[in-house]
Amino acid sequence: MKTINRMMLGAATLTMLAASAPAMAQPRGELGRWDWSAGDRPYRLAGRGVPILYPELRTTMRGRAFVMRNFDFNHDGRVAPREAAAANRAFADVAGDRRDRFDWDHPQAVIVTPVAGGGFYRGAMADYHFRQTAEGARMTLQEDVLFRTDSAELRPGAVDKLRALAGYLKDNEGVRVSIDGYTDSRGTDAHNQTLSERRAESVRDAFDDLGVTEARFRVRGHGESDPVASNATDGGMRQNRRVEVTLLGQRADSFAR
Repeated sequence: MKTINRMMLGAATLTMLAASAPAMAQPRGELGRWDWSAGDRPYRLAGRGVPILYPELRTTMRGRAFVMRNFDFNHDGRVAPREAAAANRAFADVAGDRRDRFDWDHPQAVIVTPVAGGGFYRGAMADYHFRQTAEGARMTLQEDVLFRTDSAELRPGAVDKLRALAGYLKDNEGVRVSIDGYTDSRGTDAHNQTLSERRAESVRDAFDDLGVTEARFRVRGHGESDPVASNATDGGMRQNRRVEVTLLGQRADSFAR
């Protein structure tokens, strides 16, 4: 069984070859470090990490085998959140944007030059549209992307929005993060304050499930204070219902394309 410290060769990125490429022997390098076979038995998944797994890993026989044969680090037959995050990361590194069309029978990859300071995540980090603030690089996640209405419960798929950022944070262990929740002006001050705090905590918990240690986070709720738009319109209130994530001390332009 492979161990976690065989997972990567630094910041080398794996990119899928075109689907029309002819079959070839498995190359030496990252791809050869994983067991891609389904094995001799069907695998069942259990454990807290299962909901975190990509659907391609969670719902297919080969995907389940890939997870259990490579990422059951403590051999307990269950998928912990950190094991799920590692499996997702390894699969995404190989499959790229072709995850739903990945050919399990012919996994092929080439190693391309890593992007300095961005690792696997440079393109995805740019998609967050960080802006510069006095505290650091900040991006905004709107309520309708993350949460159910008037709730701190994350929507299905919300964790996917945070995967690239979690990967960046794991590659850059010295970066500290502020997570700040905000609401619109509807409801009482006390309700809005509590909701903003709970939403910020939910985002922090999602990072924890993705394997980023919680000690790196400053988590705060601001209620309806600091609106970015007028609360007199539905559109303005929608903008005010948000969670802001700030990479403290980092430059926003370092994540530009």
